[in-house]
Amino acid sequence: GMTLSESDYEKNVFINCPFDEEYKSLLRPMLFTVLMLSFEPRIASERKVSSEQRISKIKELIRKSKYSIHDISRMQVKAIGELSRMNMPFELGLDFGCKEYGSGVLSKKKCLILDKEPYRYQKALSDLSGSDISSHANKPRKLVRVIRNWFVENESLTNIPSPTVIWDKYNIFIADFTPKRSEEGFSEDDLQMMPVKELIGFMRIWLRDGTSESDDR
Repeated sequence: GMTLSESDYEKNVFINCPFDEEYKSLLRPMLFTVLMLSFEPRIASERKVSSEQRISKIKELIRKSKYSIHDISRMQVKAIGELSRMNMPFELGLDFGCKEYGSGVLSKKKCLILDKEPYRYQKALSDLSGSDISSHANKPRKLVRVIRNWFVENESLTNIPSPTVIWDKYNIFIADFTPKRSEEGFSEDDLQMMPVKELIGFMRIWLRDGTSESDDR
């Protein structure tokens, strides 16, 4: 079995959200905010692995993460005949169950549910009333504020950069990221298709190197 290191558990944030092209404008600042607050985003691979492997990976990440962010803004179908995406509410249910039935540290799990508009979820998922639910209105800047404030409220963190500082830093990162990667031979398509884990790695390095420079002045 897997031994749960307390320190990893306290820092891990399981992220359950869409991985499509359209969602990138929200996913990237979400990951950046989590990293900038010194937490670890944990995300199941987007690779089309067998569903059995995927579920066991998700269960492991949920068990290892004190925090989770679930974005259910894409539950609605866009076209007639299209199936609604059940993965996200399913993973949210797994996480909820883990907290409810888990013992020890698992009962201290904290979960932020995001939607694009307030109260919409109540029609779809009335069981969740009373959970931490916030709306981001599909606006990346608002998402950064919601996530940052949720961590501050839940963990009474101090000396945390303001939402505006995080947002500005994220934009500096993105402005820096594209030219640097193209110098390394990444095409536009390579950047668009970059695995989330690789992107997180670049963000982590940039935050580590970038912030140490600015602290020395």
